[in-house]
Amino acid sequence: MSFNDWKLPSILLNPKVQLTLTAVTASLTTAAFILASQNKSRKQHGSGRKATKKFEEVPLDLRANKKEVKVSPKALSEKELSLLEEQFSKNAEFFGQIGQEKLRKSFVIVVGAGGVGSWAALMLLRSGVERMRIIDFDQVTLSSLNRHAVATRADVGTPKVQALKKHFEEILPHADIDARVELFKDESAEALLEGCKPDFVLDCIDNIDTKLHLLKYCHENNIPVISSMGAGAKADPSKVQISDISETFEDSLARAVRKKIRKLGVEKGIPVVYSTEKPGEVKLLPLEQSQEDKPDEFAVLPDFRVRILPVLGTLPAIFGMAMASYVACKLADHEIQPLAIKHRDSVYARILRDLLTRETKNYKIKIDGLPFDKRDVGYLVEEVWRGRSVISGDMEKLALSRWDNSKPLSFQNCVCMTKSEAKAHEKIESNPEEHYPKEIVESVRLRLKEESILGQWR
Repeated sequence: MSFNDWKLPSILLNPKVQLTLTAVTASLTTAAFILASQNKSRKQHGSGRKATKKFEEVPLDLRANKKEVKVSPKALSEKELSLLEEQFSKNAEFFGQIGQEKLRKSFVIVVGAGGVGSWAALMLLRSGVERMRIIDFDQVTLSSLNRHAVATRADVGTPKVQALKKHFEEILPHADIDARVELFKDESAEALLEGCKPDFVLDCIDNIDTKLHLLKYCHENNIPVISSMGAGAKADPSKVQISDISETFEDSLARAVRKKIRKLGVEKGIPVVYSTEKPGEVKLLPLEQSQEDKPDEFAVLPDFRVRILPVLGTLPAIFGMAMASYVACKLADHEIQPLAIKHRDSVYARILRDLLTRETKNYKIKIDGLPFDKRDVGYLVEEVWRGRSVISGDMEKLALSRWDNSKPLSFQNCVCMTKSEAKAHEKIESNPEEHYPKEIVESVRLRLKEESILGQWR
């Protein structure tokens, strides 16, 4: 049979078959192109590594101010090194190869493996930290699965640190995870923080006395530490921030820690993650009837609280990831400058001066006669009045003023408005509710009612 007499099999003439063959051919061509591109990229990365130092040849201690001898990493095969390079390529692109190596060789201790600590540890591992000690005495419970980073139902009843180690091995098989099923106490601090001096300690403890012991020990021994304040009863992610413990704002746990640790001789120098959000109507859960007579018998441990705060699982995760971001940047020498507070400090100072001037002029109030300080002004402007004038809704050139000019200035007799509105308002001698529209009067009533609740948490 000549070439001219040859015909395609009839099945190949079917339009559906032809369409299928076209799709398969296109897919194979695309796959071949992707594989070729990846191979070229690997070669380029490989040549870049040879131009500096190989992945495994970078010195263990890249931090010049560290004198401790680091433990040698596990020997890794070329295949594993290649996988690691790809796994942490995005981090290396962000921090640079040297920064990523510093992160990789760091030794981190996480104290507390619950909702905050599990997320902090997980994200540090995913960032490349290969040596980590995790300390927690508690076990995974079914109710803790709403906030734990990796635990599943299969982990319920097992130590939290063991659950983390098990799952971490699936993410970074050669990582050195030292899981300590122990309670951190003042007398055990040295033993639990033994060995090579950690590059960073993350305090994710929810018991205030234990937290104070850890922070004091780290501060006295010059160990970098970051602490998590309370995530319970909070829901607003926009209120989460990082600042020095001395500059915390509107958080009851942070205030308690700040006051108590000051008595221990620590004024500042400890960064903390906290929220300025008020818990509002979310309260401590009541004791069950069987617990009311002898509540101490139902505590997990002596001196630990029995009643607990409701927890929205997303907030501990945000706290933990904020801690991990801060620590990762510090370890990689990537400069960050967290705001002391998100609030407008200079604006509050100006509003306070203006308020004092008007109070002195109109009511002969002395400089020490104001019931507010700068932090109170920040609380009133941001928390109570949402940074807006109650009259016009404007956000520029704000001022605080008495609501009822016949009554003394107080948290319950103070409103936020613009400077021009305040100037006009101070001339009102009658009941302000007779002067303003109903919607403004009702808005003032609602905000002052809210302040009476928020003020209980200050």
